Amino acid sequence: MTAPADAAASASPAPRWGRIAAAGLLAGFASGLFGVGGGVVIVPALGLLAGFPHKLATGTSLTAIVPISIAGAVGYATAGEVDPTAALLITVGALAGAVVGTRWLASVDGRALQYGFAVLMVLTAVRLVAEGDGVDGDGRGGLTIAMAVGLVLLGLTSGVLAGLLGVGGGIVIVPVLTLLFGLPLALAKGTSLLVIVPTAVVGTLRNRASGLTEVRAGVVVGTAGIVSAFLASRLSLTLDPRLSAGLFAALLVVVAARLVVTARATAPAPDPAADAFGGGD
Repeated sequence: MTAPADAAASASPAPRWGRIAAAGLLAGFASGLFGVGGGVVIVPALGLLAGFPHKLATGTSLTAIVPISIAGAVGYATAGEVDPTAALLITVGALAGAVVGTRWLASVDGRALQYGFAVLMVLTAVRLVAEGDGVDGDGRGGLTIAMAVGLVLLGLTSGVLAGLLGVGGGIVIVPVLTLLFGLPLALAKGTSLLVIVPTAVVGTLRNRASGLTEVRAGVVVGTAGIVSAFLASRLSLTLDPRLSAGLFAALLVVVAARLVVTARATAPAPDPAADAFGGGD
């Protein structure tokens, strides 16, 4: 009987290392600039540039995200733009949420969730832009029980959505930390990257066990993205808050559009029999 890892390896396309490394450079830049893992770039890039099947590209992206997120987090941490306490609480929820999300995957209407989350992201993008100069908060203040619970719930929500939709946690964590918890955008981005590191490690181990990651490609992407992630994180620290918010809002719109396209692509085909018996309009 073929082992899962062997099956995945045999199904993998022939690697195109130059293109894969280019995907890593771009993913690292996006990760450092926005405080996200980079999967939003890696998954479609591995599919379009290297011919990876979607599931294998998704699993491989988690492997690549580990070194990329570390590099980006270091870039923010050297400027003091990481909140370790908030990151720890969010991580606790995110790890639990990822397990719940993957277990719910077969029973939840994925298309309805994709459409709903896409709308929510567009509304969040509008809110980020509308905040104007007030988008950068003054910080979360002292940690209260309510705030700790809220941070764990944020992690739980981001983990569930990651398990159900494959949407990286940073897409959820950064705007919520900024809009609801009052963290400045740079601090929210650095904290988000710190959360992503352990969740990506756990996801990589799970995917490795089931054969849903191409480790060599993941290492190449991740290594290629280290320098660009660090440099982009340093660049992000210099951005005007309104520009930073506008760029993140644009990212949210792009991800929302991608979710809608994916939902439409996975729509069930019409049933000819139902149409024949008056099921159509």
